[in-house]
Amino acid sequence: TMGNWLVNHWFSAAVLAAWLGINIFLFTYYFLFFDRDERYFYTRAILGSALAWARASAKCLNFNSMLILLPVCRNLLSFLRGTCSCCRRTLRKQLDHNLTFHKLVAYALALLTAVHTIAHLFNLERYNHSQQATDGSLPAVLSKMHLQSNKWLNPIHSNQTTVEYMAFTTIPGLTGVIITLALILMVTSSTEFIRRNYFEVFWYMHHLFIIYFAGLFIHGIAGMVRGQTEESMEEVHPHRCARYLTQKEEDCRHDCCKEPEFGSIPAESWKWVLAPVLLYIFERILRVWRARQKVVVTKVVMHPARVLELQMQKKGFRMEVGQYIFVNCPSISLLEWHPFTLTSAPEEDFFSIHIRAAGDWTERLIDTFQQQKPEMPRIEVDGPFGTASEDVFQYEVAMLVGAGIGVTPFASILKSIWYRFQQADQTLKTKKIYFYWLCRDTGAFAWFNDLLASLEQQMAESGKADFLTYRLFLTGWNTSIANNVALRFDNATDTVTGLRHKTIFGRPMWNSEFAAVAAAHPRSVVGVFLCGPGALAKSLQKSCHQHSSLDPRKVKFYFNKENF
Repeated sequence: TMGNWLVNHWFSAAVLAAWLGINIFLFTYYFLFFDRDERYFYTRAILGSALAWARASAKCLNFNSMLILLPVCRNLLSFLRGTCSCCRRTLRKQLDHNLTFHKLVAYALALLTAVHTIAHLFNLERYNHSQQATDGSLPAVLSKMHLQSNKWLNPIHSNQTTVEYMAFTTIPGLTGVIITLALILMVTSSTEFIRRNYFEVFWYMHHLFIIYFAGLFIHGIAGMVRGQTEESMEEVHPHRCARYLTQKEEDCRHDCCKEPEFGSIPAESWKWVLAPVLLYIFERILRVWRARQKVVVTKVVMHPARVLELQMQKKGFRMEVGQYIFVNCPSISLLEWHPFTLTSAPEEDFFSIHIRAAGDWTERLIDTFQQQKPEMPRIEVDGPFGTASEDVFQYEVAMLVGAGIGVTPFASILKSIWYRFQQADQTLKTKKIYFYWLCRDTGAFAWFNDLLASLEQQMAESGKADFLTYRLFLTGWNTSIANNVALRFDNATDTVTGLRHKTIFGRPMWNSEFAAVAAAHPRSVVGVFLCGPGALAKSLQKSCHQHSSLDPRKVKFYFNKENF
């Protein structure tokens, strides 16, 4: 429900409202300013309301350009997360919505760029039309003024100049075209499909932000759009003198004889973006320094279906469950850094990641490690990042749902819970875990099967076999699998996974799953954790509401969608 969403995401809602409010305020304030201010009376005579549209969108573009880099300063976010570790969990959790905010600001930039560009195309057309006009109208008279000095109003000074010529030969025109092209390429190459399948395209295209900011710094320097100067306003105010411009007298004697003079609006973009750009440069220097710290690959395991497991050690590396790192392999690419979820537990003396072949970079990395050269390829690591999923440990009963690749963070969580359980950790409230794993085919996750099998064995050996109940749902299966299952149905272990718990074919019936948990734990508080798609989140949230008892002494389900 909307009420629940606001309770859980009040901080996100407040940030969103503030951001929208500032954008609306800036746009409205500057639109009215340029639409009514007397200094732009003559500018409006030529351009009409397109002036206000261009200037108001420019202010909002500056504001959003200032914000766009902040959510991707990973080390800044880690620092904030560390300093507010005493703050409420919800506040720290909001820092994990950094990429959502980054995308939101990017879409706003794209929309505002469209408004700004269209307004300026109208402006150029009107400048051009006024320059060519010979009807003695106010725009025509203004366009012929001060062409030999630097006090002109219309930047188009000759009848031969075209709109295209202005767009590609002037500083504002050319930088505007370059900035817009860079933005279009960045937005189009960051769709989910391209990020998932052609990460390199996304990675390199996103570095066009350097061109975007360089263009932004110099975009307004030429001062193409002008207003009347303060001195000129005092001498010949448009309210008094505008009418005399179109009816010039030969022998002029009144105080409006002098022609109005115009000056450019000072460039402002650099003032808005200078601080975030410097902060980002510092962030990149910090990343390079951290990446230079030595990483030792202690173990390489090649799992079935081309999944590579790397176990590593790095001095001073401290992780929490559910965090991720960025990995670079200089022998493959000096510039490319790829994010991977950590699959080790904090209790282990190494940290590990599982890499499946999904694109050129991962394919080459797997090939490099498979070649078994005398020396290991050098690996650089930046991180860890992200909020720990410590909340799992705060519930007596936990329902963990992993869908597809979303199963990866649960490797770390399940291992950590088991270590804590073994060590009789007093802070661990968890007494029972239900784990649901949904995937199309288990091939790419054979390593996870092995992990579950070893956990299953360890629990059985220590007489705690009922601590973990897991259910595997195979959502993509064919007739050959079905026939194989039918033949071996009486086996002690599962045909598909080799585990003791049987694989279920098809999707879970969440109502019956929740009803079973509620019946088994009638007085417990159950934490439901998902790492998977949004559609699944909706149905789990619905089940949580339906199966939670109104009686405070009875079962309650709390939904947490982890942002891995």
